[in-house]
Amino acid sequence: MSADLVLDLTHRRGDFTLSVEVSRPAMGVTGIFGPSGAGKTTLLRLIAGFDRPDRGRIVFDGEDWTGLPPSRRPVGTVFQAPRLFPHLSVRGNLDYAVKRAAAGGPGFADVVEALDLAPLLDRRTHTLSGGEAQRVALGRALMTAPRLLLLDEPLAALDAERKAAILPYLGSALKRFAIPALYVSHSIDEMVRLADRIMVLRDGRVAAFGPAAAVIEGLDPAPGEGFEAGVIVEAAVADRPNAYGLSRLDLAGQALTVPGLDGVSEGAVVRLRIRARDVAIATQRPEGLSIRNVIEVRLLERRDRGVHADLLLDAGGPHLRARITRESADALSLVEGQTVFALIKTVSLEGLV
Repeated sequence: MSADLVLDLTHRRGDFTLSVEVSRPAMGVTGIFGPSGAGKTTLLRLIAGFDRPDRGRIVFDGEDWTGLPPSRRPVGTVFQAPRLFPHLSVRGNLDYAVKRAAAGGPGFADVVEALDLAPLLDRRTHTLSGGEAQRVALGRALMTAPRLLLLDEPLAALDAERKAAILPYLGSALKRFAIPALYVSHSIDEMVRLADRIMVLRDGRVAAFGPAAAVIEGLDPAPGEGFEAGVIVEAAVADRPNAYGLSRLDLAGQALTVPGLDGVSEGAVVRLRIRARDVAIATQRPEGLSIRNVIEVRLLERRDRGVHADLLLDAGGPHLRARITRESADALSLVEGQTVFALIKTVSLEGLV
């Protein structure tokens, strides 16, 4: 499902002003990322109709939503708090959505299967864990047959273990039902895992907007954003796990080894996140190292920033970033256009593409 989303609005709240002007196809998952106070939740509230902009318009698939009340906007919403009906069972919460759904939405059985809700159907909502409750909240939103999903930091209240447990369900459900979604988070890990494209908000303005890999590659963290510079790359599984539990990936003709690919078939494409601080540089191919991932690259760009040198590297198509000390960069005589070797100390596997 795809439609054009036009946002051309200004909204003031006290000393804060949100000003957004974008017009893009709404398809897949668009991550809305930025530090606290950047305007992420405010933007979703305006799209949902809970607040009205001081100026401008909101148009989806050619329909002007600007003056419509929330009840007439075909959106499904999932918040940080699940907001389930406490007097109903899980089945009752889902049935409530089905009875009010427009035609053509996902079926009850399909949503239950996608989110593994069958074991929960007869339980009362107060007995659910945080992750279970959010799966039910997402299922309820899907069953309203929305044309646009709005997810406002749905995992923010979960600890790391519960967040890791729900992310695969969330990612697969968003892909399976192909409903355009706007996903608000200040977690770069969630952006990497779920977003097809990312809008970065800073101080109420759009600082960047584009494909997730391109935005993250070019994004220099601002104070309070809580993440590190790096890149997203995609690589194909070349071999099943060996005796040490490591699988070999093909990254533009060069080999990477990563753990944790049991059950993933050869040829599958996986998404990886590589942090700039986890990439070291050598001017000759090293030997006798514990670091197994050594990739030949060309230095595209060197930017000296105080004590550090930020390097953009071409790995035959995919890009890598490295952050080393400026002293080390000078000692290695690193210049743009030079062929060097990237030593990748840590690779974060973010799941199947």
